[in-house]
Amino acid sequence: MGTYESVKNRIITLCNEKNMTINKLATESGVAPSSVKNILYGKSKNPGIVTIKMLCDGLSISLSDFFSTDEFKNLEQEIE
Repeated sequence: MGTYESVKNRIITLCNEKNMTINKLATESGVAPSSVKNILYGKSKNPGIVTIKMLCDGLSISLSDFFSTDEFKNLEQEIE
């Protein structure tokens, strides 16, 4: 699994854990709903760190909490 899929999966998992819809996440984070949906549905495969940080703020977690999973720890190098 690549980085994009890991980011997408993490956002979905966190929203589920916090019983938060995508629109609620967008509202809480100050990110346009279309931007969040573009990340989740594959139109934006390279979300910036600032956007991820804003989503983390909306989820009330830190960036380190977001990336502190086995899925991210075990990512393979993308450039070969």
